[in-house]
Amino acid sequence: MQTLELSIPSPDPVVQGLVEQANRFLDAAKAPATRKAYAADISDYSAFKARIGEPFFAPGGEVLVLYVADLARRGKKPSTIARRIASIATEYHAAGYCETPASSFLVKEVLRGVRRTLGTAQERKSPLLLGDIERIVAACPARLLGLRDRALILLGFALGSRRAELAALEVRDLELTDQGLVVTIRRGKADQEGQGRQVPVQFGSRPETCPVRALTAWISAAGIGGSDGPLFTAVDRHGNRSSRALEPGSVARILKTAARRTGMDAAYTAKLGGHSLRSGTATAAAIAGASEREISALTGHRSREVRRYIRDANLFRASAAGRLGL
Repeated sequence: MQTLELSIPSPDPVVQGLVEQANRFLDAAKAPATRKAYAADISDYSAFKARIGEPFFAPGGEVLVLYVADLARRGKKPSTIARRIASIATEYHAAGYCETPASSFLVKEVLRGVRRTLGTAQERKSPLLLGDIERIVAACPARLLGLRDRALILLGFALGSRRAELAALEVRDLELTDQGLVVTIRRGKADQEGQGRQVPVQFGSRPETCPVRALTAWISAAGIGGSDGPLFTAVDRHGNRSSRALEPGSVARILKTAARRTGMDAAYTAKLGGHSLRSGTATAAAIAGASEREISALTGHRSREVRRYIRDANLFRASAAGRLGL
């Protein structure tokens, strides 16, 4: 994988200081998760090129088209294939090439054929609505692990945040007020520059589903109040708490485990993921009549994404089939 790095030979310490600063900015241009995915894409393409005996930076789009066919044969989704092609193009640019095979007419046509053949609809995780949330938090055990799960799920639903945002929260991001909590989301997928946003979380009308009370109980039991460390950490079956923040992927596993405690249908729990809390929040808000602007302000969604949840909420309410008298 090519590493973008500025190199200017100069004995001037001021110039070298500027070079070092510029390289730090280059390193920060992509989020860690993006760099990890990029590295995996380049590694996979490198292995394919080695297998067929071609150099990585081969001219023309013919070899890249063969790679697209190989990805499709391996069952990769169109969105994954498109991301791989984008990563390869970035690698060419990082190596100093102005033109990449990804921009060739041949590659573009093959990608269009992939989308027409395989379809572009993404598998969506099942949204968790209030009834499911109530069942899940009621089944959380009355020990440290259960307190963590309950606080994570209720706060995640109240915020409508992405799993990475939820896992990255720190104690310093919380401000308790008379009305509830003000939670600072310092960086998100749509906020790569780290401007941040503040989200209010009100006290719930019922103690058993109140995110503020659940969070306070977890902080107190875990002994993390007043610290500057991560808000949510791993807890083992013996009740030992780690000092390290949860990985974003852990949110989905915690949610699935918590759902299985309720005895929910296995096919349903299999379709749950870290996005289920976020999509559930947006869907529930749309069903309750919240506007596109209100939902966007809460969850940080882009407007076009919010419209999908509003359409889902209105699907049955606006259906003529409901008026047929069947």
